Amino acid sequence: MNYINAIERYHEYHDAIHELMASIITGIFDGKLFQNEKNLGNAMKWLTKNYPFVELIFTLDGNGIQTSHNISHRPVGIKTPDIGIGADRRHRPYYKMSTAGQGVIVTEPYLSTSSHHLCISSAIQYSDENGEGKDILVMDIDLADAIEFLMGDRKRKKFQPFFISIYTLIVVGLFSVVAILLYSAASEVIILFTRPLPEDLHLSPFGIIIYLTLALAIFDLGKTTLEEEVLMQKDIFRHSSTRRTITRFIAAILIAVSIEALLLMFKSALGSPEHLSSAVAMMAAAVGLLVGLGIYVYLGAKAEVLLKRSSFRKG
Repeated sequence: MNYINAIERYHEYHDAIHELMASIITGIFDGKLFQNEKNLGNAMKWLTKNYPFVELIFTLDGNGIQTSHNISHRPVGIKTPDIGIGADRRHRPYYKMSTAGQGVIVTEPYLSTSSHHLCISSAIQYSDENGEGKDILVMDIDLADAIEFLMGDRKRKKFQPFFISIYTLIVVGLFSVVAILLYSAASEVIILFTRPLPEDLHLSPFGIIIYLTLALAIFDLGKTTLEEEVLMQKDIFRHSSTRRTITRFIAAILIAVSIEALLLMFKSALGSPEHLSSAVAMMAAAVGLLVGLGIYVYLGAKAEVLLKRSSFRKG
């Protein structure tokens, strides 16, 4: 999930994410966590088992200085190993909000200095026997992983490398067919120039165009599959992404059918009237595809607008 999708989903599930984070940090909060890092490590193990999107936890003193290492069971902190115990966190939003007496706080999304991922922090202040605020417990979560957890998308994500591998093989196969068609077209062109037959001069170019047209349609299909399924991080829960894929796929078929219908029209005009009925049928099919595609795009866009309005009203 890319940053834009993560932020959009965050705003859509803002209240649920904040309530979940507040309940998690409240559930593990204990004064023993400030005594030694072993207790923090045990708490992190429990968090990792039940909430795998939790990235790290650490503690601060009353002055905003980090009093523990970044406790995590993820490979965070590798990019910035110098950040951890002894770091000054006074300028961080979670410290300012905690010391302002707001109870359990949850920040807005920001880029983590430890993992360089988009994250959210939750913090709670520990008070002594006199009720005075002292140390602070801070918990970071990976925003994209948290959204996937809430939407039940983690199992599908595990199979994502397998899906990408299959799509890659399919794209390689499509591009191989394109190469064969281009080779066939080039061979026909060479034959047409080197050993032309007078009776085939008016039909051979149409065969070449058919090869090139099929190569164009298959190449566009392979390109669309490569972009949508391999290179881009597509949000399968968003209707616009599915609509875009279908639109590009149908558009490639529409172009191929239209060109083939036009070629059959030319053939019938050049002395092969038996192709006229097929040409008319293919042209009608192209018109039907175009009308159907227009209706699909219009209704899909209208439905997405209504869904956005409904989500906005609920929010």
